[in-house]
Amino acid sequence: MAIQAQDNQSDVLRHVVLFKFKDSSSQADVAKVEKAFADLPSKIEEIKGYEWGTNNSPEGLNQGLTHCFLLTFESEEDRDAYLIHPDHKAFGSVLGPHLDKVTVLDYWAKE
Repeated sequence: MAIQAQDNQSDVLRHVVLFKFKDSSSQADVAKVEKAFADLPSKIEEIKGYEWGTNNSPEGLNQGLTHCFLLTFESEEDRDAYLIHPDHKAFGSVLGPHLDKVTVLDYWAKE
């Protein structure tokens, strides 16, 4: 059963993606993935917001995950269109050889 946003117009769907890269991936490999991900908002109109960063938490609870990418969508339909978009699929080809672990979580943002 899909959970829908409330009627509140300020609600947005967040798509959180966390990566751990393979130890064998070079800094250049990681930079290539970072750039490829950053290029997606200019290619996929359904992406309404994008930001990313690397872990700097002192808690040590990241389980090896180092990169966080946060995408914003206005609806589940927009998110679903992004997931099957050819440019997202092409990004997967850039990422795949370097990906060790991934976690994805989607949620409706509330104020």
